[in-house]
Amino acid sequence: MSCRIRKAAPAPAGAARCTVTVCRGRCCGPPKIPGLDHSQQLARLRERLAGQAQVRVSGCLDACEHANIIVIQPSAEGRKAGGRPVWLGLVNDEDATADITAWIEAGGPGLADPPGVLDLYAFSPSRRIRRPLEG
Repeated sequence: MSCRIRKAAPAPAGAARCTVTVCRGRCCGPPKIPGLDHSQQLARLRERLAGQAQVRVSGCLDACEHANIIVIQPSAEGRKAGGRPVWLGLVNDEDATADITAWIEAGGPGLADPPGVLDLYAFSPSRRIRRPLEG
């Protein structure tokens, strides 16, 4: 055991903001959902949430029956207020994408209630699936 006092590591960039993880694995994307412009969906999320949330792309999140999947992780403030990651599936239209951005602009999980229609997209993945994102 060390007696040395350690300084807290600086928070990673974007840690104080919500994080939006967009699945683009084997089933989320053009092969399975051909009617949606996947590149445009990602570009709109990044454009609308610039400076408000970190938007990142993930490989397969292993809940393919819910393609396309977007996971909203709360900001540090949202987590302190009780917010937890929210998994949204079947996000295959522009209206759902707009509702997601509006929710995050209002504060996201823990700080603002999601637009009512997003309840229809929410699902609970198994612990095995959600563990890597929440850790």
